[in-house]
Amino acid sequence: MHRALAVAIAVWTMSAAAQPHSAGECREGGDFIRNAALARDFGATREFFVGRLEDDLAAIRAFPAELRWFVRDAADEDFLRAEVFAVFDDPAASERHRDGFLERCARRADRVARRDHHVRGAN
Repeated sequence: MHRALAVAIAVWTMSAAAQPHSAGECREGGDFIRNAALARDFGATREFFVGRLEDDLAAIRAFPAELRWFVRDAADEDFLRAEVFAVFDDPAASERHRDGFLERCARRADRVARRDHHVRGAN
């Protein structure tokens, strides 16, 4: 009984934390990725930019998830981090990186929303 309750609480907590990003948040994230590409074009190295990103993520974690911009949980961090890695590992024009990010962010938000709807519907 206690185990089932613990699992139910864990699922509810995860579904509450995993909120889909809005279109505005995806646009702002896309701007961030475009700016990462522009920084790369102006000489920022992968190591420098990723180091700053990690510092920023550590600072963001000090705030409650509901007050954070874009990276509310570890999955959001992993998503943003992978997008930054792609800017440096697979260089392309800044707008191309932004457009790709917008598409992936929208698809990801849709998956999270469907999963949240499914979890809520099961309750």
